[in-house]
Amino acid sequence: MLICLAVVPTVAMAAQVTVTAQRLLTQSEHLRTDVEAGERIGVPLVGLMTRLQAERATTAARWAGTSVPEDDLREKRAATDRAAAALRQAAGGSSGGAQPSGQTDGRLDGVSVRLEQLTAFRKRADAHNGSADQVVDYYTGLIDDIIRAYQYEFSHADDADLAQESRPAVALFSAAEMVAREDTLLALAGPSKELASTGFSGLLDALGTHRYLYDTWIVPYLSPTEQASYDKLTASDAWRTKIRIENAVVSNHQDTASGVKLPADVAGWRAAHDAFAPQLAALNADRSRSVLAHADAKASELETEVYWLVGGSGGALLLVIAVVVLTTRSVLRRLSRLHTRTVAIAEETLPRVVDRLQSGQAVDAEALPAVRGHEDEVGRISDAFARVVAVSVDGHRQLAAERHGFGLFASGIASRTGNLVSRQLSLTEELQDAFGHDEALLAQLMRSDQLTVGMRRQIENLLILAGGEIPDPHTEPMRLADLLREAAAEVEDFRRIERHALDEASVQPHVISQISHLLAELLDNATRFSPPRSKVVVRAELAADGLSIEIEDRGPRVAAAGYEEMNRRLHTAPPYSVLAENAHRLGLFVVGHLADQLQARVTLRRSVYGGTAAVVNLPGELLVPAERDGERLPVPAAEPGTAPDHDPEPGPTPDRDPEPGPRPGRDPEPAAVLAPVRARALDVRPAVAPEPVRPKTGRAQTGRALPARVGDGEGGRPPLPERVPQTHLTRQLRGPRAPEPDAGPDAATPEEVADAWADYEEGTQKVEAELRQDQP
Repeated sequence: MLICLAVVPTVAMAAQVTVTAQRLLTQSEHLRTDVEAGERIGVPLVGLMTRLQAERATTAARWAGTSVPEDDLREKRAATDRAAAALRQAAGGSSGGAQPSGQTDGRLDGVSVRLEQLTAFRKRADAHNGSADQVVDYYTGLIDDIIRAYQYEFSHADDADLAQESRPAVALFSAAEMVAREDTLLALAGPSKELASTGFSGLLDALGTHRYLYDTWIVPYLSPTEQASYDKLTASDAWRTKIRIENAVVSNHQDTASGVKLPADVAGWRAAHDAFAPQLAALNADRSRSVLAHADAKASELETEVYWLVGGSGGALLLVIAVVVLTTRSVLRRLSRLHTRTVAIAEETLPRVVDRLQSGQAVDAEALPAVRGHEDEVGRISDAFARVVAVSVDGHRQLAAERHGFGLFASGIASRTGNLVSRQLSLTEELQDAFGHDEALLAQLMRSDQLTVGMRRQIENLLILAGGEIPDPHTEPMRLADLLREAAAEVEDFRRIERHALDEASVQPHVISQISHLLAELLDNATRFSPPRSKVVVRAELAADGLSIEIEDRGPRVAAAGYEEMNRRLHTAPPYSVLAENAHRLGLFVVGHLADQLQARVTLRRSVYGGTAAVVNLPGELLVPAERDGERLPVPAAEPGTAPDHDPEPGPTPDRDPEPGPRPGRDPEPAAVLAPVRARALDVRPAVAPEPVRPKTGRAQTGRALPARVGDGEGGRPPLPERVPQTHLTRQLRGPRAPEPDAGPDAATPEEVADAWADYEEGTQKVEAELRQDQP
């Protein structure tokens, strides 16, 4: 604003000077144009007017019967033709140069049109065809057009003084024309000295007009030099003779039957006119030259004024600019420093302070602006901003303390409730072990187990949103297939979930619970918002920069704006203020917070089947290298195009898959080949079942209905050695095996399926315990 306050007056002053200078230069240019046009066209116009007046008087005298030598008339006509040719040449040359002001071009066109008729009227005058008044009126009209063209030429509308000065010049030519008309009418009287009534009326009009013009429009405006010339003219004998003859005509004329008889004094008119006519023409020419000279001087004066205006205004502008710079530089410098400091505090200091307060750390008071008690305006603004920052920090400190306290309160309640739920799960497991022979009771216990697991997951959601961490009992890495099974076990409708783990990989122990919880939330959402009989498919593959897990359902379509809004919340881990407005979407916020903690990325998009596909990209740092034949395989790095190289491991081909439901096809990798064999080995329970040994790692102790898969090893252990057929089977299964009959359609009840899964889990846990004992 200070710059605007300084620039606006300066620009306004410069614009005013520019406009004024432009106007003066335009006026000077117009004056130069008028002077040039006056010198080029005005002189031929005056010359043509003088020649036409002389030819008109001679023509009238010859028509009246006065003895006029033929050579005299021929000479006057030749002089008129030369003046007309000079005017045409000057008018034609003006098209390529500067155009005169006013309407001179149109007036010259009228003069040119009348000049084209000059030859015809000369012939009529020579043949005495028509009347003398018609011939005289032609010459008079042509001269009037010349005077009007001259008047428009020197109107000078851009300069009032010059316009006023040009009026006497035009009046001089008009008065001279009136005197010439008197001469023509007196010549038309001829030797008889008799005029028609109309001619006598024209004579009186010309006499009165030129006297009025001299007395009113000429003499009062003459310069001293011109006044001296006019006085000399009027004091001459010829002019006095003119006045005497005019008075005699007015006083001593006699009316006759055919017209008006003029007095005998008119005989001296010709000699007197020939005597004062040159002096009158010289007075007219002097006035015209004076107007042109004055216009040229005025143009030079305007140009000089422009130079002084530009120079003086430029100096004043420089002075104003210097004063503005000196008076605002210090203020602008201080304001710039205040702006930089304010922006730094708003964009860097305050966010760091707020983050430290939210994380429970102390804040250094020296990092915040202090009130210094300045007296000037800029200092007071700085102190006011420091007070605002202090109040804002205090408010954030109080809010962080309240939030931290509420988080501890919520975490404590969630932890105690979680312990109760864990005890409930342990009790459910004991009831399953004790009453597993009762199929109806076992089904109800499994139902209770699933509901309790869901309750524990909701408690963990509260713990996550309160800022706590999920307790993770895992101490060794977990295979990806087992991790998917554990996440599916968290879902109530787990039977609809199909798992595809195409790559052999394991996950770091400290993030197993977080990843499992994240996947469980996505799987639960997929099963809830898809048709009851549809499948939910989860696929896991190693990617170039980590692990990619895709969960796909066949639920209802979601608009593109809905995906965009959900992905924005997933990627930005929204604050609790947004959480309060969307309490019905807690799972989405939990997934966002877990993804933020894991440095993972979760993206929702439309599935090819019309439902929703959730893609989870886990970074490679959360994986552990897989092992094969005692050699550690590296986890894929971020470079594109690289993938682990797997060699197929020999093993028997399974006859069937013991897991209920259809199993997706898998690539022939070692874990994929051996897994059905291990599963089949655990499918039959021994005759005397020992007390089941449950692993203490992972979440197997939670009593979930889904069994844990037997992996190639946990942590960095090597894969299982190749076994000899039937050497690891129970005693009852050794020996040749009879072909199994066709089972036909499956008519098992849900209770029977649940009992089969319980047996599956017990056998799996037993084999895992044996494998641990076999390892050195």
